[in-house]
Amino acid sequence: MLQPKKVKYRKMHRATFKGDSKRGASVSFGSYGLKALESDYITSRQIEACRVTISRTMKREGSMWIRIFPDKSITRKPAEVRMGKGKGNPEYWAAVVKPGRILFELDGVPEDVAFEALRLAANKLPIKTKIVMRRELQTI
Repeated sequence: MLQPKKVKYRKMHRATFKGDSKRGASVSFGSYGLKALESDYITSRQIEACRVTISRTMKREGSMWIRIFPDKSITRKPAEVRMGKGKGNPEYWAAVVKPGRILFELDGVPEDVAFEALRLAANKLPIKTKIVMRRELQTI
């Protein structure tokens, strides 16, 4: 699973989910992409589940780019612990995703295979998404 090799601080502030994604909102590397329509945390386990699903659906042909990285530690306090006594220990890593962000990109496979792979990956995510194509490929 994805996680940073080294971080300056183990425990981080919570993110704000206001506004749209400032960058990473267009299909840059591949021909097809999965775009977020809502904001939420995407955990490293969810990213890994999507990666496995996409690679199996594409039968390891073509290329895949993961455009998000879980670089934020999410902490939890143990069960049945009283309030206070500081912040909990890091439990997992997550990526902060805002609306408009491209999560995954695909290239080198037929359109129907790419759409099916991205559809199956979208089922593994906790947010609404849509499948987008590179601007040059869209027909009017």
